[in-house]
Amino acid sequence: MKIEFLLHNAYGIGGTIRSTVNLATALADRHEVRIISVNRPVDEPELTIDPRVRLTPLVDLREGTEGDEYGTPLNGRPSEIFRDERIDNGRMAATALTDQRVAAHLAATDADVVIATRPKLIGYLARYGGDRYLRLGQEHLTHEAHVPELHAVMDPAIAALDAFVTVSEADAGHYREALPADRRAQVLSVPNAVPAPDAEPSDGTSKIIVSAGRLVGVKRYDRLINAFAKIADERPDWQLRIYGRGTSKAKLRRQIEELGLYERITLMGARSPIETEWAKGAVAAVASDAESFGMTIVEAMHAGLPVIATDCPYGPREILTDGTDGVLVPLAPQDEAGSVDAYAEALLKITGDAGLRSRLGAAARAAAHRYEPEAIARRYEELFEELRPGSTAEKKKGGLLRGLFGGGRKQQSAPAASSSAEAAHPEARCAVGADGSLLFRLRADQLTADDTHLLLRHRGSKGKESVRVPLQRRAGAAWAEARVERAGHTLPEGRWDTYAERKGDKSRRRLTAVLVEQKALLGLELAAGPAGVVSWVPYGTSDGFLAVRTWLRAEHAEATEVRMDDDAVTLTVAAHGTELRDGAELIARLRGGDGEAGDVRAPLEGGTGRIPHGPLWRRRGAEQDLWDLSVRPGAGAAPIRLGRLTGDFADRKGIDTFPAADRDGVRLRPFFTVTNDLTISVKDITEDE
Repeated sequence: MKIEFLLHNAYGIGGTIRSTVNLATALADRHEVRIISVNRPVDEPELTIDPRVRLTPLVDLREGTEGDEYGTPLNGRPSEIFRDERIDNGRMAATALTDQRVAAHLAATDADVVIATRPKLIGYLARYGGDRYLRLGQEHLTHEAHVPELHAVMDPAIAALDAFVTVSEADAGHYREALPADRRAQVLSVPNAVPAPDAEPSDGTSKIIVSAGRLVGVKRYDRLINAFAKIADERPDWQLRIYGRGTSKAKLRRQIEELGLYERITLMGARSPIETEWAKGAVAAVASDAESFGMTIVEAMHAGLPVIATDCPYGPREILTDGTDGVLVPLAPQDEAGSVDAYAEALLKITGDAGLRSRLGAAARAAAHRYEPEAIARRYEELFEELRPGSTAEKKKGGLLRGLFGGGRKQQSAPAASSSAEAAHPEARCAVGADGSLLFRLRADQLTADDTHLLLRHRGSKGKESVRVPLQRRAGAAWAEARVERAGHTLPEGRWDTYAERKGDKSRRRLTAVLVEQKALLGLELAAGPAGVVSWVPYGTSDGFLAVRTWLRAEHAEATEVRMDDDAVTLTVAAHGTELRDGAELIARLRGGDGEAGDVRAPLEGGTGRIPHGPLWRRRGAEQDLWDLSVRPGAGAAPIRLGRLTGDFADRKGIDTFPAADRDGVRLRPFFTVTNDLTISVKDITEDE
């Protein structure tokens, strides 16, 4: 059977995209599956799409490329269906060009089933689709989420389809009430498909609350932050991590800074895959005003996390059973302070009871299995069979499903490219061990017999520094393994790229990062051995490759806490590879100052000192002044650069952030550099700031 999904943009990481990719992958076990992306804004999708699922874009919007069609005359003309900017706007808005491309595709497709995943696409499918295939619509938001102008176009389109699927039964009920009684479309609910993760689940030992999703108003991260602020003093060892991107980011950062919680609450940015980040947490948090389904809830449950969710419409109450596999917090729409207090109370209770977290987390992990893609794919197959012309319940009992679907796995005409031993970049996983050692796993079917070693190659030395570790293989095993021992290998400071290396000619293929598990780094102390102070952090690069960030220093001063006040930066320091002695002091030194500005010094008492702002305010450089921070561990000792090397961050810049102090048009702000060292920036405030 040929099944086709219409996506607005298959190249991002939003919930609609993730759920579509999950379902498409499961259906590809028995069918030919395609994803049609109306728009192509970048070269490659952010999510990994199963090679059995064909991805086809219709309109090229890759800005700055020769193929960019944004400026073409047809794209400048309005859509015949979606003319109101309240329905659609922005670079990927519907235009006459998208009308034309979608219409042409729907006229030519040989699909047996076409599934439109967004309201705009439902309008297209109703207008341009044909009766020779089943036409299904999906709703990944809620009925109330759309403006009346969109419903005026969308609702008649839904009624004309064969079926319309929401992700919650409550929302399906709303649509049944809103649509005409004589509609053709069957309206039903099927939850999103959420696969069990490949990453190890949470062990529940961290003191981290994790939340993830789009940084937009309806997700109410402001409520979550305010609730955390209420328990912060009683739970001083707990942190909150918020993953995602969106229009509310700057507002949320200001809120965190105003509350003084910038060392406790971190805006982590987007992560894909997110499963490794859930595994670092001990509690998951959802504080939304509305959740159409709640993919992040199920993702967290798969990772074994107890979820605290607002009892909002619609999804949480259909996923979680309060007190059994999660916690539902009542919402008081007319009493925001009451809603914050209730959420804070739930946070306080669950963070203070390890036994409760363990019980709820185990039940959550078991309950999450009902959302695995195979189970959801079967429900869709049953729907396809029910909608097939001439189908009856009696025929279904007689095995028509088997006849329609081919009775098993769809045969591939040729092996998928990513399974070839000649894959340009073999897929690899990396997990940090309890002692900080790194276990690498490489896809065995993407290696040849000549691929005998894992190669780590130091980027800065252009390969002069390298480490080779033999690949261990077992007959029939899906993965070849190599272990880089922290106690047995010395990796000079820098960034290391990873490769599969062939024995004969030493040729190498760079490794693609498919899973990087860092959670063991959360409680791992810096190692101080004969070679110096060591820290290793594996990570996926921005272009998808597997790399390792290493630090190797004879001595190191760790900034355990940074506090920004109106008149000083207060720093708490821990020494590694040395000790803080009498005469220990903080030093701020102007980078490139050539002695024109004296060092700013402050004594360290009990590991804490204050660098006053006053001596730093006067601007000297053309663009900005950078004051690098160091620690002199004792009288007469050489300064040691101050930074933050513990934990699971290969790059802290832009994640660990601090508020600024402004005076007389000059802004002073501490920040972490690309080497995770601490520096103070002093620059003029520009108009756009």
